[in-house]
Amino acid sequence: MNLNMEWLRTFKTIYEKGTLTAAAQALYISQPGVSLHLNSLEVATGYKLFDRSAKKMVPTERAKVLYNFIQEPMGRLEMAEQVFHRSSREGRSTISIGMCFETFQFTLERYISTLPFNVIVKFGLYQEMIHDLDKGVLDLIVTPEKGEQTNLEFKPFSREKILLVCGERTNIKPLKTLLKEIDVKDEKVKAAKIGAVESWLKQQVWYSTAADMDHLKRFWKMNLRQNIDFKPNYIVPNISSIVRCLSGNEGFAIIPDFLCRDEIKSGQVKAVWAGDVKVENTLYFGSRKKTIYAKEIKMVEDIFRKEMGAL
Repeated sequence: MNLNMEWLRTFKTIYEKGTLTAAAQALYISQPGVSLHLNSLEVATGYKLFDRSAKKMVPTERAKVLYNFIQEPMGRLEMAEQVFHRSSREGRSTISIGMCFETFQFTLERYISTLPFNVIVKFGLYQEMIHDLDKGVLDLIVTPEKGEQTNLEFKPFSREKILLVCGERTNIKPLKTLLKEIDVKDEKVKAAKIGAVESWLKQQVWYSTAADMDHLKRFWKMNLRQNIDFKPNYIVPNISSIVRCLSGNEGFAIIPDFLCRDEIKSGQVKAVWAGDVKVENTLYFGSRKKTIYAKEIKMVEDIFRKEMGAL
C-alpha cells in the first residue's frame, strides 16, 4: 500500500503537537479525520506509531524512526506550499461533504471555487456516508436515506422526480398511443393495456448504470405492476454518461428529472412519462447536531436549494 502524503502530514503534526486535538486544530480538519489518517498510516506501515495516554500521544520507536525520515522533506514541501501560496489560508476552515457523483456535478461543482473555505468531497454509498457522518469524517451529506443516530439530524430540502426519458431521435408515437389507452376504469382492460406498454418498452434500447438500477426497478414495478425481467442494453459508469449517450440519439432510461433538466429544455432529451404512480425521492441534508461548521454548512445548503429547488 502506498503512503499518502496527507497521512504523513497528519502524522508529523501529531508527533509535534502531542495530541489529536491540537493536530486537528493545526490542520483545520476534524479530530475523527486526524484519527482516520493515523489509523490508515498504521495499517499501511504495519506498525503502531503512538501509545495513546490520557493526555498525550506518545510516539513509539517506529514513530521516531519514521519522523526522522520525513521531517526534513516534509518541512521542505510545507515551505514550498507557503512560497507558492498553495497552503490553506490561516483561519480558513475545511468541511467534508458526501454525496453521489451526479449530485455534485450538477449542483455544487460550479460553485466550488467561490466558497470561502476548503472543501473535501467524497462519493460513495449512502449508508457509508451516514456512518462517516456519525464518526465525524464527514460534516454534511446529501442523501435520500436517513439514519437513526441520535447525534445526527436529517432535514428534507427537495424532491427528485423519477422520469422515463429518451433521446431526441427516439420515435415515441407508438408509446404515446399505448399510454393513452391505459387510462381506463376496467381493471382487466387496464392490465392488458399496461402489458402492451411493457412489451413495447422491453423491445427498445435501454441505458442504465451498474450501481443505480434502483430507479429503473422501482419505476417499472410501480407503473407496470411487476418486477423488471430484462437487462438494459448498455451499462455505463454514471447517470451523466446516460444523459450524454441519449442526447440527440435514440434510447430510453429512467433517471431523476434534475439530472437531465438542461437537456430536456434544449430538446436533446425528451421527458416521456412520469408514470401513473409518481416515483419521487425526498432529499435530505444530513449533519451532526453539534458542529463548529454551521456557517459553512448553511452556505452549501443554500446552493443546493437554489439549484434543485426547495420543498
